[in-house]
Amino acid sequence: MRSAKDFFKPLAIGAPEPPREIPFRPSRMIHFFDPSNAKMAAKVPALTRQCDVLLGNLEDAIAADNKIAAREGLVRIGKEVDFGKCQLWTRVNSLDSPWMLDDIMRLVTEIGDKLEVIMVPKVEGASDIHYVDRLLAQLEARAELKKPLLIHAILETATGVANVEEICGASPRMQGLSLGPADLAASRRMKTTRVGGGHPGYLVRTDPDPTNESAPRPTAQQDLWHYTMARMVDACVAHGMLPYYGPFGDIKDTVACEDQFRNAFLLGCVGAWSLHPAQIEIAKRVFSPPASEVLWAKKVIAAMGDGTGAVMLDGKMQDDATFKQCRVMVDLARRLAESDPELAEAYEF
Repeated sequence: MRSAKDFFKPLAIGAPEPPREIPFRPSRMIHFFDPSNAKMAAKVPALTRQCDVLLGNLEDAIAADNKIAAREGLVRIGKEVDFGKCQLWTRVNSLDSPWMLDDIMRLVTEIGDKLEVIMVPKVEGASDIHYVDRLLAQLEARAELKKPLLIHAILETATGVANVEEICGASPRMQGLSLGPADLAASRRMKTTRVGGGHPGYLVRTDPDPTNESAPRPTAQQDLWHYTMARMVDACVAHGMLPYYGPFGDIKDTVACEDQFRNAFLLGCVGAWSLHPAQIEIAKRVFSPPASEVLWAKKVIAAMGDGTGAVMLDGKMQDDATFKQCRVMVDLARRLAESDPELAEAYEF
């Protein structure tokens, strides 16, 4: 067992020190692109002005005979494109694949100064993170990087969900977690073929009308992912990390996509994956606090002074608990407004 005093020491000679805390940067949408697709690659410079995060995907959705081309394409894009304020992430292949080792070795040593986060799929326990942690330290030292790369794990197996707390606490590099609903559904033997979102068969029904047995009994569709999302958010917050909703596969159903993203936002997530340009604006809007709520929160903070005691404001009681809730809303709004003049105006900063 390692001493707590050693937790923030580099795992390789010459590697940068691990971060003491995960810096918050806007990441409302993690927009996936295929680096081997010439049309997608050509759009990357324009997308850097629209997205908080662009992620070069090397794993699922990349055919086996295209894996190397995707890796080479991401190296080229990392070297050639000026990302400005947009973060560049990647999702490497799974730890048991024949491509993962070369993915990390090439990316860290060639564009490690451009990469912010490495997303690791199908993480099942702390040992997976320990392996990637040590490997990154060795490669950072070889490449003489000054800033440590961060690790983002995807929860997409039942074992990973069961071990979510130990995954979060496995390394100071841990930046965040994403829900991977499709693989998780298969792992759990759930009977759904959808990628994220609800299911019409997962519902609750009102009781029968005792005075009319033939009366309609309204139903309400439930959220298949609520338990996992809430557990993921708690684990992330406990370890100073950031939680994200993953993909919503029905690109045409923008209404349900927005609903699912908003559920995640209300639960505590800071962003979601976008698989199509149509989802970029949805994520940007949903994961930015509504201006009306920010302005109300600012009003409460101003009325509460030092945050102690209680006041009545527009007929609503405010105390130290609501003060803290309002601080969450205003702090997020302020951080987003720093790089978005339109939000700064809407939030009256």
